[in-house]
Amino acid sequence: MRRIPLAGVAGHTLSLIVAGGFCMAGSGTAQAAEQKKYTKPPVAPFASQMPDALLGSDKYEKPVWNLHDTLKLPKWLSLSVEQRTRYETMDGRFNANGKGGDQQIPLQTDVWLQANLGAFRFGAEFLDSRALSADSGSGVNNTHADQADFIQGYAAWADQNVLYSGIGAEVTAGRQTLNLGSRRLIARNAMRNTINSFTGAKLRLLDYGNWQFNGFVTMPVLRFPTAAADILNETHQWDEEDTNTLFSGGFLELYNLGWGVNSEVYLYHLDESDSARNPTRNRRYFTPGMRFFIKPAKAEFDFELETIGQFGTVRATTGATDGRDLQHQAWYQHADVGYTFDMPWSPRLGLQYDYASGDANPNDDKDQRFDTLYGARRFEFGPTGIYGAFARSNINSPGYRIGINPRSDVQAFLGHRVFWLASAKDSWTSAGLQDTTGRTGNFVGHQLELSTRWDVNSSLNLETGWAHLFKGHFAKNAPSAPNAQDVEYFYVQSMLRF
Repeated sequence: MRRIPLAGVAGHTLSLIVAGGFCMAGSGTAQAAEQKKYTKPPVAPFASQMPDALLGSDKYEKPVWNLHDTLKLPKWLSLSVEQRTRYETMDGRFNANGKGGDQQIPLQTDVWLQANLGAFRFGAEFLDSRALSADSGSGVNNTHADQADFIQGYAAWADQNVLYSGIGAEVTAGRQTLNLGSRRLIARNAMRNTINSFTGAKLRLLDYGNWQFNGFVTMPVLRFPTAAADILNETHQWDEEDTNTLFSGGFLELYNLGWGVNSEVYLYHLDESDSARNPTRNRRYFTPGMRFFIKPAKAEFDFELETIGQFGTVRATTGATDGRDLQHQAWYQHADVGYTFDMPWSPRLGLQYDYASGDANPNDDKDQRFDTLYGARRFEFGPTGIYGAFARSNINSPGYRIGINPRSDVQAFLGHRVFWLASAKDSWTSAGLQDTTGRTGNFVGHQLELSTRWDVNSSLNLETGWAHLFKGHFAKNAPSAPNAQDVEYFYVQSMLRF
């Protein structure tokens, strides 16, 4: 693949970003808004997550320069446009038969419109995701690009005090995104260039300050096209609901059980079948879980403990020709503990551990590989994009993270994780490497990660990150493994919100 000089791309991108920043800084409105502290949104399309119909407030501050005010739109109409540009480059490969390095320029443009008519809301969100400079050797797929499609189109109703009971209720119907709990099983993707969405109905009940319940029945939305050649040629196909798959569940949050501890209990059900455009492994899973946590605070210890089980059946291979069902039993465990120091830069030291079961014997009629369903992984296992070396499947991984906030608008962290396979005979799923004999062992390697983000203002964010994979014995010597060269990944990105 033809390499684009990093300095040239980064310099051009940063010059545009800085110019935009100076333009916004020159606005009197922007100067006034900069005196106000705002909650940091993720560097990802977020406008549709802002309004909270039950709590009566926006989750994030309005961008300092925004189309709603510029166009003098009425208060009942909300409009937001966001654009993210990222340059990412990777030297070395970890995936099966991989060669050389890679690079990509993911572009993501998001437009969100919502009409607020009393208790009712009608909204739509349009997302265009493209992967520039990708080629056939990039492994490009529909997590990198999904051009010009609607990820949301919904109608909603909300009442903050149903029948004067003190309970708030909200019903959302149509195509929508879901973001629940720790985001390990259901997430609105942040770093990934495309976003999961679902078509169906969701009920939310809120007892203010005590508990919250979300129940949903949906069909996952399939992103098209799926063939790499069509994606590279920017062939447009509309996304469609998978009418042969049903994803449903209930999620209960309990606030402040005592000593600042919060809890979540949930159960999800996935029932999928093959269709003409979507051959599957016919996963029929029940996934129960629970989570306990204390949020970080200065001069305080915090912790998080999440345990997830999974059981049901799954086909041995994808497609209708294999009728053999495997008994599926898997589990996942996350634990971390941290302390935030009451000193300049508010450093926080956190110790982490994740275990996701793998298939102990690939030749029996059982499957023990944990399935993360529709969860996100960047916040736990490093950058995704063209990297994405680790997922929540067949891993045994301790680590630590040191985070700092040199200023209220700057945050950075250093993370180090060590990875083993939970089962030496199962695959390193993200790399497609497997030794069914187990003779290569289970040590994958070390990952070191650095990331920094600067919130220039509430309309502009800049972020950069670096990750290095020090390959272990399995990563170097498993069948079909690429050469022993370590993997180095770097990205720089900007997000503009209007």
